Amino acid sequence: MKNIGFLSFGHWSDSPHSGTRSASDALLQSIDLAVAAEELGADGAYFRVHHFARQLASPFPLLAAIGARTSRIEIGTGVIDMRYENPLYFAEDAGAADLISGGRLQLGISRGSPEQVVDGFRYFGYVPPEGQSDADMARQHTEVLLQVLEGKGFAQPNPRPMFPNPPGLLRVEPHSPGLRDRLWWGAGSRATAEWTARLGLNLMSSTLLTEDTGVPFHELQAEQIQRFRDAWKEAGHEREPRVSVSRSIMPLVSDLDRAYFGHESRSTDQVGFLEGGAARFGRTYAAEPDVLVKELTEDSAIAAADTLLITVPNQLGVDYNAHLVESLLTHVAPALGWR
Repeated sequence: MKNIGFLSFGHWSDSPHSGTRSASDALLQSIDLAVAAEELGADGAYFRVHHFARQLASPFPLLAAIGARTSRIEIGTGVIDMRYENPLYFAEDAGAADLISGGRLQLGISRGSPEQVVDGFRYFGYVPPEGQSDADMARQHTEVLLQVLEGKGFAQPNPRPMFPNPPGLLRVEPHSPGLRDRLWWGAGSRATAEWTARLGLNLMSSTLLTEDTGVPFHELQAEQIQRFRDAWKEAGHEREPRVSVSRSIMPLVSDLDRAYFGHESRSTDQVGFLEGGAARFGRTYAAEPDVLVKELTEDSAIAAADTLLITVPNQLGVDYNAHLVESLLTHVAPALGWR
């Protein structure tokens, strides 16, 4: 395991039991947690994107702010729903945020998951062409984005521009070299992982797979990763791809930890239905560090990945979540081969 970071959904609620009571709290606390995680030695700060929800939604102002406050930690998303995205605006915003951070963005994108409203992307002005699905539209947006991020000119310049142009066709600016290789696709199935490899995107796999073959979650996910690597090799890409998996891992090292998460020690995989099909959900790991080490060492998908993202309960506040990150890095991560 080369890299360990956290993944926050950025929930907020005006409940008296929440330490994150507003959108302002969610954003500012996200910045503070990223700074704290960097100081603790973590490798990444990642954020989920959901629209029409009391969660983080517009990633690039947040990523740019974190980039300006930190110097080393990777800053990413897990994931941006491409059904909602204008690829050219995406390229501009991502290029600016990446340059502010010094080239540290790791952007997870995908076709999206069930949202808070029906066909929310339509309110953003995006409608799938006739005969195509919203997933098809997300992939089309992605293919345009990948072309734009290559940095090649494609737009005809005005012969009488307000400011002088460089020679030739123009590209979207600002362009950040190398960002194209730091895009990840959030794949929910084995087939999508193979598609991801063919496009030359890194693989991001979460605690949910939109299929079920009857084997434990980590085994199915390990097969997904192997299929991705095989397809990557077959496609003939020159660089080495990256693979991340996310997990809910709660080291129980204090009475407060046990009060919050002790009941999760009996957690198991769950099988259910999502968008009309079978889905398998991964378990939560909650135990004393020595037990966690044994359980996580037996997780074949963690062994196959190079990056582990730990989902954090962000409404418990920055101090507590920094404690969780520190507990994991201190008591668990070294036994997984980190550093």
